[in-house]
Amino acid sequence: MTTISTPHYLLDQARRRFVPTLNTIPGMGALEKRLLKVDWKRKELATPPPGSGLKPVIGDSGLPILGHIVEMYREGPEFCLHLYRKYGPVSFAESPILPSIVALGPDATQIVFSNKNKDYSTTGWHPVIGPFFNRGLMMLDFEEHLGHKRILQGAFTRPRLASYVEDIDRVATDIVADWPTNDARFLLHPALKELTLDVASVVFMGHDLSEDRGQLAKVNHAFEQTIRAGGAIIRTPVPPFKWWRGTQGRKVLEEYFYNRVAERRNAEGTDMLTVLCHTADEDGNTFSDEDIVNHMIFLMMAAHDTSTSTLTSMTYHLAANPEWQERARDESARLGDGPLDIEALEKLETLDLVMDESLRLVTPLPFNMRQTVRDTDLLGHYVPAGTNVVTWPGMNHWLPELYTNPRQFDPERFLEPRAEHKKHRYAFAPFGGGAHKCIGMNFGRLEVKTVLHRMLRRYRIELAHPGYQPRWDYGGMPIPMDGMPIVLRPL
Repeated sequence: MTTISTPHYLLDQARRRFVPTLNTIPGMGALEKRLLKVDWKRKELATPPPGSGLKPVIGDSGLPILGHIVEMYREGPEFCLHLYRKYGPVSFAESPILPSIVALGPDATQIVFSNKNKDYSTTGWHPVIGPFFNRGLMMLDFEEHLGHKRILQGAFTRPRLASYVEDIDRVATDIVADWPTNDARFLLHPALKELTLDVASVVFMGHDLSEDRGQLAKVNHAFEQTIRAGGAIIRTPVPPFKWWRGTQGRKVLEEYFYNRVAERRNAEGTDMLTVLCHTADEDGNTFSDEDIVNHMIFLMMAAHDTSTSTLTSMTYHLAANPEWQERARDESARLGDGPLDIEALEKLETLDLVMDESLRLVTPLPFNMRQTVRDTDLLGHYVPAGTNVVTWPGMNHWLPELYTNPRQFDPERFLEPRAEHKKHRYAFAPFGGGAHKCIGMNFGRLEVKTVLHRMLRRYRIELAHPGYQPRWDYGGMPIPMDGMPIVLRPL
């Protein structure tokens, strides 16, 4: 197994690599705080039809051109809590970049996610990530989405997951063993990102990591370009800006996957790409080459980015809460160092609690995009057809009416009789909900527990500095701005 180069983990490199453009502006730490205190001029989205009895959606436009992008990128769920308290569960955020209404709280989330009347379409994602993840599962709607999901489920059956665990464990064991120890310069987030990309390369694409590292590095770089492009401020393909780099990355990925599909159509294998080349639903429907390419690009992004985010926040909380780390390590010790399988991973119940609490505090996909396909009523507010609608499950996870001391790390809140996550059907929704609930949820949980098990068997995990707390960038999936320095002490 080729090791990850230690220089990726140096703090000075992390500052260049992980801090996006908005975060390099002097005084940004206080700017968004001041912006939250501004009483912007209020506006209506649209006048409700006469006699409808509906209320208009009220909001404001924020800064000229930028709107509320500064507060959103730097504050994330905190900014949405501000909107929730100021305007209630439905408000209007006017913006020349992406005008939308914000649907907050569990009731609004349930209406949008359950989508009983099919009023909400996932075309809301198109202006955000459409050019880079075209026709991935999250981008499809209604009957077409259901049809594609039925075929994809063949790649996520329990026997398939069992075969993936073997590969995940093999890759994770080798990479975790090569991480530097007793070094406060070690940066967790980039290390985990490389690990999850390597896992995805093996499990999803059938790569042999000992071969063709140059090709793999090119593909991984293309994924980086497409993933970060969704947070671009200049949202047009003009070089050398982020949106343009995303479109170039998409071209690299398409060429790569079309070549791989041609190879795997007549081959055997347990990797997901090969599985999708041969999978059919109960009616015999299969994917075209184009379908497989689109789904693989999306699944690779979703799998490694969400797992990286979850692993990062979980490791931080285990380091910051040694009693929970020891509790998790005791369970891992009972499994020992032998090969893992699904049944063994299911016994790591402490990691399940820590995972759920970490997902609640730092939700990998904190918001979801939709667009109305017709005029509709959202909690008594009039929402015209063609309106972008943003839900924020990540904000719901911080509501004091749902969770006791919501900013406190307290995994036992998920245990009976407390079970705070059951106060509302959408009190806890880190994997989305309704027809679009994450198809890879079980895969992700198995991957995360495998990596943490191997870490706990080798290291005592410590904060690099006493009292360290990460600062998250919400320009896409949450990323620690400093790369998150962590110290690994050999056991």
